[in-house]
Amino acid sequence: MADFLIPDWPAPTNVRAFATTRAHGNLADHVAYEKSAVAARRAELRRHLPGEPVWLSQVHGTRCVEAEASAPGVEADASVARTPGVVCAVLSADCLPILLCDEAGCAVGAVHAGWRGLAAGVLEAAVAAMAIPGERLLAWLGPAIGPTAFEVGDEVRAAFVTDDPAAADAFVAGRPGKWGCDLYALARRRLRARGVERVFGGHFCTFSEAGRFYSYRREGVTGRMASLIWTV
Repeated sequence: MADFLIPDWPAPTNVRAFATTRAHGNLADHVAYEKSAVAARRAELRRHLPGEPVWLSQVHGTRCVEAEASAPGVEADASVARTPGVVCAVLSADCLPILLCDEAGCAVGAVHAGWRGLAAGVLEAAVAAMAIPGERLLAWLGPAIGPTAFEVGDEVRAAFVTDDPAAADAFVAGRPGKWGCDLYALARRRLRARGVERVFGGHFCTFSEAGRFYSYRREGVTGRMASLIWTV
């Protein structure tokens, strides 16, 4: 494996992070049509890591777990770690992967945020689990579906705007009852509300960059990419 997507952020030198792309193949063992090949791909990925990632069973919820104390396949959509060599990981193919670290390189985290999880508070749960003031955190927004491709209904807009009217800025009216939704803008807004001002990335579109990324909305049955972070 090569040509990983490296976060463009000023993380401490002991923080390591990258995201895979379509070129690295599907890494999700729940995608039935490629199940037999996933173990081999994960083994290849493992050569670039200090240990086996703490793979989550993602359910579009808000649970964030301590990676050091979690068994493989734990049901959660975020994890944090404070032990060097423990790898936090999330899988995605349109949903927004978010990587977190603190400015001292003491803690890291990975978050899987589709619109449901983002609206329900998965990002807030992860920031809280870091147990570090927001002004000391950095965040990187990985490859997700972009605002020009992500059309949602009134119910999605309402899930954000009902409690935060200013979140309406992240939605652009389209055909009747439909809106263009900017997941990146919504994530930045929620991070700022928790004191996290140093936010990087967020310029990808998994849907439109077909040669580079998997996209569930574009393909239906498709693979998943990994976003991973750890300390050394």
